[in-house]
Amino acid sequence: MTPKNSEQASEEDSKHETSKSEKNPNDKDNTIFVGIKPFMNYVTGVVMQFQNKGQDEVIVSARGKFISKAVDITEVARRTFLKDENIQVKDIKISSEQFENKEGKRIFVSTIEITLTKP
Repeated sequence: MTPKNSEQASEEDSKHETSKSEKNPNDKDNTIFVGIKPFMNYVTGVVMQFQNKGQDEVIVSARGKFISKAVDITEVARRTFLKDENIQVKDIKISSEQFENKEGKRIFVSTIEITLTKP
């Protein structure tokens, strides 16, 4: 397996951010796809899902280099902005997705889905 450079990773990850929400309009409204936008945009998104939209469950999803950002977003939202609501991590799913890059090489990108719930 050949490691991909950061340009390829950014390209694949930014495709993930836009294409998943556009690809299937029937996707649940409670999923936050982490990508290249500023950190606080995602934290605000998680908080708004619980407080304004009344969701009982929110999923934070990321791939590749954005996985650590997704974990940070989850923790900041839970411990700072939603501390009075006792939001819990219900489930964490990890996997990898296979792609073919521009040179025709097969590459794998790690993915994570963090499920948050309100008791």
